[in-house]
Amino acid sequence: MKVLIETERLLLREITLDDIEVLYNLHSNPAVQKYTGEPVVKSREEIKKAIETRIIDYKKYGYGRWATILKKGNKFVGWSGFAYLPEFDEIDLGYRFLPEYWGLGIATEASRAILEYGFDSLKLKKIIAIAFKDNKASIRVMEKVGMEFDKFAPYEPNSEDAIWYWCNKELITKSRSY
Repeated sequence: MKVLIETERLLLREITLDDIEVLYNLHSNPAVQKYTGEPVVKSREEIKKAIETRIIDYKKYGYGRWATILKKGNKFVGWSGFAYLPEFDEIDLGYRFLPEYWGLGIATEASRAILEYGFDSLKLKKIIAIAFKDNKASIRVMEKVGMEFDKFAPYEPNSEDAIWYWCNKELITKSRSY
């Protein structure tokens, strides 16, 4: 499988149907799903359908959520990447990792590389990221990679306000110069 992004510790590639089991382990974990607004996945069939949607997104948009692999040991640690949110007409940076890889800087490392790829290779103009207000770790990642607070607003109908961040190439370049 072709590697799209490589960092010091990580490889990012398209998700395939071969990833059903590792994605099931990720999305069936209540700790992982706590701040997503999504229920814990109950079946591998749900994961298969989600992967098929991701594959369509890769072809339709030229980007998506990518399998994130720790080079050392070639271990799947989760996913990270972009999703087009048609209800907001925005491109969202997102990430989800297995708990044993939390607190190691993986989300920050992946997000920096993804933003660079988005602006330099995909020529995106603006990227957002959304988190629930209680997800302090995710908010910290957004800040560390140079994104700025945008607003508090619902992410899903009938939901509490989430915290929205945004960035463009100039903002990210400026944050790296400090």
